[in-house]
Amino acid sequence: MNISSLEDYAHEYKVPIMLPGGIDYLTKYIKDNNAKEILEIGTAIGYSSSKMALINKDIHITTIERNIDMYNLAIKNIKGLGLEKQITVILGDALEVEIQGSYDLIFIDAAKAQNIKFFNKYSPLLKDNGTIITDNINFHGLTQGDESTYSRNLRSMIRKIREYIKFLQDNKDYQTNFLDVGDGLAVTKKR
Repeated sequence: MNISSLEDYAHEYKVPIMLPGGIDYLTKYIKDNNAKEILEIGTAIGYSSSKMALINKDIHITTIERNIDMYNLAIKNIKGLGLEKQITVILGDALEVEIQGSYDLIFIDAAKAQNIKFFNKYSPLLKDNGTIITDNINFHGLTQGDESTYSRNLRSMIRKIREYIKFLQDNKDYQTNFLDVGDGLAVTKKR
């Protein structure tokens, strides 16, 4: 098994994984900032956690997934890549599980409507010089457009992402840069 087999699986079965520009930025950021302890909210098939772990053997990722089928697939993929010593997968709802430790990087890539709750719950675990990176800020370009023609559920999702963007912009304790890479990233650091 190799990382491209996960990309192929995601493409074939329409599992959302990070777009190439986003994952490239994330892995470069981890390298450049020497992040070793990483918390990921939203495992899916284990693609992004595997890409992060492959940077070097000193990196440890704790990742949370609530879907049992995705969890099982992630465990299989992580073992297939020989990364089980570096990646700990926790089955559960990220808003309900209790995580210990402190992290250099927290990566939020789960239920977009819950981003503010994820941020508030997990930001206290961030080390002083740590960073929170959130994926899908552009949500396929929909957060910048007119939502009036979309379904009610899609409009609600777009509003929640826009609320999260405003939450980050207004947050006096953190400085956020919004990057137009992949599907849009928010890179947030403590002030």
